Amino acid sequence: MSEIRTPIVQFGTSRFLQAHADLFFSEAAIPRAVTVAQSSGDAARAGRLAALALPEGYPVRVRGLQDGKQMDAETRVTSVKRTLSTATDWADLARIFCTEAEVVISNTGDAGYLPRPADLDASPSQGMSFPAKLFHLLAARFAAGAEPLLVMPMELVPENGKVLKARLLEIGAGNGADPALLAWITALPFANSLVDRIVSEPLEPAGAVAEPYALWAIEAAPGVVAPCDHPAVQIVQDLEEIERLKLHILNLGHTALVDFWRGTGARDGALVRELMAGPEGVALLALYQAEVLPGFAHKGRGAEAQAYLATTVDRFANPFLDHRISDIAQNHGQKAERRIAAFLDWVGPEGPALPELHAILKRARA
Repeated sequence: MSEIRTPIVQFGTSRFLQAHADLFFSEAAIPRAVTVAQSSGDAARAGRLAALALPEGYPVRVRGLQDGKQMDAETRVTSVKRTLSTATDWADLARIFCTEAEVVISNTGDAGYLPRPADLDASPSQGMSFPAKLFHLLAARFAAGAEPLLVMPMELVPENGKVLKARLLEIGAGNGADPALLAWITALPFANSLVDRIVSEPLEPAGAVAEPYALWAIEAAPGVVAPCDHPAVQIVQDLEEIERLKLHILNLGHTALVDFWRGTGARDGALVRELMAGPEGVALLALYQAEVLPGFAHKGRGAEAQAYLATTVDRFANPFLDHRISDIAQNHGQKAERRIAAFLDWVGPEGPALPELHAILKRARA
């Protein structure tokens, strides 16, 4: 039997990817096969790496509320067909990257794009950052005369595609790369995207527990296509529209809930789902109806805000998720500026009066 080709090359082995992109590739109308590359080289995760590609797949358990109803279901993810490490399998990875890859995805953590001293070395090494390793793989593909491919970073970085491309070109310029290679990389499509799903805990040796809600929003641009056909994967004209829903409904709700929690005694160890069942939840739902939804309606986005709110309330009330309000309360003042003050500025003085949001912001600034 011939070896399966993997048009998706993925950098990262996180439980988020296991319960997000890899699950979508497995559930897609036409399933996609994936080679997973561990970029950290962490030998302690060798068991996880091997388990990802077992023929029977690995489990993802989806637990929470969907349309107000409790769900608790398990599925097997079988999209991962091959796993490699950049530390030990570079030659195989380069071969696959040059001969099989059509789409590259990554989720390499908060520090994934940070420069490292080895980034400008002439040859690839494990000491390099992810962008530097990707640069060398792209250089190998260019030298092989292979077709262009689509790069789809998933790190939680605003305009992540634009940022990653800029970093690659910076690396190339720093090591004196062929101008033709830099022009080729410049012409490649790098997708900006926003991903969202709470993946609450790992399963061993591979797998994860996740909430029902999932989103992979990809900004439309020349050469950018959806990596698979799945309900959670959406091509959108403007990521800012989705970012604003998340920021000013879900994130704003968390910040308002912190304010209400403090006002009712700030009991230690309180969970978001517990607060949603108490007076704080009542106050939050009233705030949404009286001020947040009217603010979105004033900007012509009332219907989508209403739909997003219904999903958000389900997420907050997830009976399986232990989300501590004290964790959300960290850096409360900064969060209030980005989530509440920015909403007030967006709605503007010509919009509806928003007295409770002004009061919450005032208390956060005190």
